[in-house]
Amino acid sequence: MSAYDTLATMPVDDHGCIVWTRATTLGYGRIKVDGTLQMAHRVAYELFYGEVPAGLHLDHVCRNRACVNPLHLEPVSRRTNILRGVGPTAVNARKTHCVNGHDLSNAYRRAAGNRDCRVCANERNARRRQAVAA
Repeated sequence: MSAYDTLATMPVDDHGCIVWTRATTLGYGRIKVDGTLQMAHRVAYELFYGEVPAGLHLDHVCRNRACVNPLHLEPVSRRTNILRGVGPTAVNARKTHCVNGHDLSNAYRRAAGNRDCRVCANERNARRRQAVAA
């Protein structure tokens, strides 16, 4: 059975996702093409549009990893793909205020890339100075 025939047998859910129902890895469909195991959504995209542009990743716009609908796949940079996701990096990047409600637009950037609230850092440092002076 060709990759096209295999993809054509997959069910469509209420959101228009063509749901991969065979082998998966971390929720992503896997299909053997010419003896090589490949990501099913990439195969579907390449059958429909052609090769994925160099340096780009396929983003599941529908947020469903098992979806192989080429209309739900968009080639984007790795950064864009990560920031559109729901992982910790994306969640923290979307934060506009610290846990104490202070605006993060003027936050410190640490060497590791994470943000530290400037107001909280100043308050923390003031408490430390008072403790040392006492």
